[in-house]
Amino acid sequence: MIEVNQLTKRYRKVTAVDSLSFTVRPGLVTGFLGPNGAGKSTTLRMILGLTEPTSGTATIDGSRFRDLPRGLRHVGALLDAGDVHGGRSASAHLWALARSNGLPRRRVDEVLDQVGLASAAGRRIGGFSLGMKQRLGIATALLGDPPVLLFDEPINGLDPEGVLWARGLFRRLAAEGRTVFVSSHLMSEMQNTADELIVIGRGRLIAAQPLAEFAARSTKQQVTVRTPDATALAALLTAEGATVTAHDDGGCTVTGLTAARIGELAFDHRILLHEVTTQTASLEEAFMELTADSVEYLAGDQR
Repeated sequence: MIEVNQLTKRYRKVTAVDSLSFTVRPGLVTGFLGPNGAGKSTTLRMILGLTEPTSGTATIDGSRFRDLPRGLRHVGALLDAGDVHGGRSASAHLWALARSNGLPRRRVDEVLDQVGLASAAGRRIGGFSLGMKQRLGIATALLGDPPVLLFDEPINGLDPEGVLWARGLFRRLAAEGRTVFVSSHLMSEMQNTADELIVIGRGRLIAAQPLAEFAARSTKQQVTVRTPDATALAALLTAEGATVTAHDDGGCTVTGLTAARIGELAFDHRILLHEVTTQTASLEEAFMELTADSVEYLAGDQR
């Protein structure tokens, strides 16, 4: 379990992380989302003891990472796939880490095979593609067989097969009871992978909840309604403040009212409904709407 409590990091006049508190639980894939500059990478670095917080705490199973002996046995992390010595082979890189953490040599071969790099074990990392470096970074995180795993943009550079593989890996790790914390800017992948979300903007917490609940917070949620009395229903719902868009097939799309409220109004006014279907906003739509005030860099044509 990862617990962050009132975590703050200031760089002179800039506050990168501002009184941030959340919990990442085991047995789930938790997505870590936020616009560029939101403070995600700084938060991950503070959890791992690589950046000293101005105030607050970040603990892993109740302890600071720096206080854990042989850290790779407790926490595995991928923060920057390119931050490796290009002159070393993949095998040598992992073996150096394994020795420093008291891990057996067999773990090197096991994780290289697990991430699909067994045939490249003797190759120098400098000649690896970005996707291969990402796989090596994931292998490094898995080396100590830790209960807690953190990944920062782990699928950048992976091909479609690699993305599918990584998605399945994260879910399998969580199913084993591990704590899996994945930072990403790819909403489609988070929608397919994450169980819960931590969303921040300008260093502050925006949401900490299951993915479905976060998506449901969007005001873009729509309800499709079919009725033989579409004109009367449209007038009724419009009077209640909803926006009603008629379809050529006699149905209509309603925004601004829940399906339950639409049903109640139709019942009270004796309007027959043939269909009421809720269309929840996508994660991307919800994210864009709920983080709109936290975007630091906005393209000129969006203002």
